[in-house]
Amino acid sequence: MCLSSRTHDFLQALPKCEHHLHIEGSLSPTLLFRLAATNNIALPSPAIDPAFASPAALSTRYEQFSSLDDFLHYYFIGMSVLLSSADFESLAYEYFCRAHADGVHHAEIFFDPQAHTSRGVAYDTVVKGLSAAQERARKDFSISSKLILCFLRHLPAGDAKQTFNAAQALGHFSDGTVAGIGLDSSEVGFPPELFREVYISAKDGGIRRTAHAGEEGDASYISGALDNCHVERIDHGIRVVEDDVLMKRIARNKTLVTMCPLSNVRLRCVQSVSELPVRTFLDEGVRFSVNSDDPAYFGGYILDNYCAVQEAFNLTFKEWKYIADGAIEGSWCDEERKSALLQKVQALVAKYE
Repeated sequence: MCLSSRTHDFLQALPKCEHHLHIEGSLSPTLLFRLAATNNIALPSPAIDPAFASPAALSTRYEQFSSLDDFLHYYFIGMSVLLSSADFESLAYEYFCRAHADGVHHAEIFFDPQAHTSRGVAYDTVVKGLSAAQERARKDFSISSKLILCFLRHLPAGDAKQTFNAAQALGHFSDGTVAGIGLDSSEVGFPPELFREVYISAKDGGIRRTAHAGEEGDASYISGALDNCHVERIDHGIRVVEDDVLMKRIARNKTLVTMCPLSNVRLRCVQSVSELPVRTFLDEGVRFSVNSDDPAYFGGYILDNYCAVQEAFNLTFKEWKYIADGAIEGSWCDEERKSALLQKVQALVAKYE
């Protein structure tokens, strides 16, 4: 279907919370090439990989991922251009500018410190740059935001524990610099229970917890994250529909599922957005949000994902209110901020209804 201008305007104006955004995945090809030149980073030769002939060629290659691992190959090459705090600030502020244009009011941002420390970039360098961008976004756009430290699940659990301890030693969890932990990278073969120890430490310390589960892995990855890692949120989670008991549990407990429609299509988890369990989640009372995941790689920021869902499911304003309210309620911001955002959603929906 083709969205009417009224529907598009509504979706753009709808106050959004983004919970599933990998900041390294918002690195546009243009910024990637610019930082590579600034930092004297040699990208792969176009003779070996034609994708690196230009930013346009790289964008075209991003449309042809064959799998999650194919995407991750380019994802980690992109990270190599990020060296200084200024680089990370530029990266994050570019995202915040786009998010603001798309109607994001609150963002909870994943970052992958192990991917940076392993190549000699200090953990504190990453966080200082991201924090500076957060402050600019707060002042310039009134966007509130949180950082979520993600562990790369293809690396040993002991390495995750070291990263967790380093952040804890700097006081980043206790002072609110980092709000919680997450688990990303290749899913199949790396079940969440491998990281149980570090998640228990986080739970005992009152640190928020989420994990990627049920993207390529089956529903057992979701139950494993809930039962062994005590997560409060499930990232992706689309395969929960394979287990009706588990889905009812998630609905009953109001566990937020952070869906990423265009990402799921681009990585071939589904053939089209219409195959996603949006209608099932609405019918079963599952609380979920709509997110962009790695927007520079998957061809769409958050408004693009909202529009794709609308085109596939033709949702009513009331159904969008359910999604927006659930996203706010499942956020990790304080109750005052939640209340203010809920009022904004209520006012907008009343205007359009």
